Amino acid sequence: MPRQTEGQHQRQPTVYLVDDDLSFRRALSRRLRVENYRVETFGSAEEFLKGDRSEAAGCVVLELQMAGSSGLELQEMLAQAEDPLPVIFLTAQGNVSSSVRAMKQGAVDFLTKPVRGDELLEAVQRALAWGAAERQTRRQKREWRARYERLTLREREVFALVVGGLSNKQIANLLGTTERTIKAHRAQLMQKMGVQSPAELGRAVEWLGEFFQAAPALDMARRQST
Repeated sequence: MPRQTEGQHQRQPTVYLVDDDLSFRRALSRRLRVENYRVETFGSAEEFLKGDRSEAAGCVVLELQMAGSSGLELQEMLAQAEDPLPVIFLTAQGNVSSSVRAMKQGAVDFLTKPVRGDELLEAVQRALAWGAAERQTRRQKREWRARYERLTLREREVFALVVGGLSNKQIANLLGTTERTIKAHRAQLMQKMGVQSPAELGRAVEWLGEFFQAAPALDMARRQST
């Protein structure tokens, strides 16, 4: 990992160590800081949750069994955040059922103590890369949803019918208006969505996911075609 200047260091992702073994936290934090990672350490899940984590970028290296809430319980709580941090479990008390549960809940890795330094660093790098990609995806989804929310109800209907493959004339007939009016709605919605073609609108639907509501008129069109 390249060395960072002081200004760049301030923007580095943070590795959060959550483990009730103080000596282990100190040793691990030293190892990570040698690689120029920002590190914050916590002795319990409760202490971590009380901490001020203003930066979304980072990952959590987490012990499975601790006094108070367990690592798996903390993982479940982290998953509820708007921008959840990726989790790496690092434990001396793991078993098959715990590791399976952790991975099903989205853990990036499940490592056992003692861990080799290079193995841990590789896991941290994977977690940070995964977290960055997921944050970018969530940002893009939020951006598409914000654009979609700016559409009027009529524009959303036209949107659904356009991506459903209907022509302006067909849409006008279904909605009981003129083709000229549909052209105007179509131009306006495409401008608001920031796209140039029906194909791009179709890709926007993929980003919108369940947030996208197919218009009742589209259901009507489908029924008429059967």
